Amino acid sequence: MHIRDIFAADSTTLSFEFFPPKTEADSLVLYENIASLETLHPSFVSVTYGAGGGTRELTHNLVVRLKKTTNLDPTPHLTCVCHQAADIQSILEKYAEAGVSNILALGGDPPRDLTGYVKANDAFQQAGDLVRFIRKFNDSDAHPDKRGFGIGVAGFPEGHPATPNRLDELDHLKAKVDEGADYICTQLFFDNRDFYDFRERCELAGIRVPIIAGIMPVTSLSGMKRMAQLALGAHFPARLTKALQRAQDDATAVRNVGIHWATEQSRDLLDNGVKGIHFYTLNRSDATRQIYSSLGLRDSIPVRRG
Repeated sequence: MHIRDIFAADSTTLSFEFFPPKTEADSLVLYENIASLETLHPSFVSVTYGAGGGTRELTHNLVVRLKKTTNLDPTPHLTCVCHQAADIQSILEKYAEAGVSNILALGGDPPRDLTGYVKANDAFQQAGDLVRFIRKFNDSDAHPDKRGFGIGVAGFPEGHPATPNRLDELDHLKAKVDEGADYICTQLFFDNRDFYDFRERCELAGIRVPIIAGIMPVTSLSGMKRMAQLALGAHFPARLTKALQRAQDDATAVRNVGIHWATEQSRDLLDNGVKGIHFYTLNRSDATRQIYSSLGLRDSIPVRRG
């Protein structure tokens, strides 16, 4: 379903993110968790894309499998890194043929293990360039939906690490929206004040598309460190850090603290009119299901729409 129709139908969207498994064992675990999360009837799910297209085929295969074998509505990530226009054209054609409705267009992280990578050689230097290309594809009537792909872009409540100037950062975000993005999905954050400030600054900048909040529960101390690395500097509020330190010798207690924090974040966001919440699941289901249960969402979320 096109993202515009999803927003029209759901007053608040609830969605999940997965990453493509690399081994058969990981695949089995993922599909067990997907089956569990499917019963929560998310508005859509997204599938990540490795740096430089490193998981291009894995991403494509997972997206198509979800489309064919589940009631989930998969949204693949697509990045600028290491791609030429012909690469993106081919990927879009395959997704259009598979009936995929939406794309999350990202700048992408530079590949860590690719020696000699030069960003200047990429056809798309910014996510806005990629959005523009997808819009051009949409105009070609190559997609079964005459509107083409719905397009999402990333937002950074704590600031983009590559753009220290927050005024420039909002200019870049507005440029992506002006190129044709339908919505913004934020990087993970742990202090809702950062999100509310970001949302208000977007409004002041004339950005009117829906903004979805990215939430990832801390489920282990090692996972917390990985989050900080993946999010390129996500800050952990002192209250959360203190609670995790008190529980650090008890893995179950750490998990409970993290899930409780994410639950209270989500509760506050819902109470303050967030347009959607996107749960970074790390391919697991328990934490997300606990948050749903605590918030009473099971009976209130919409059923899957055709």
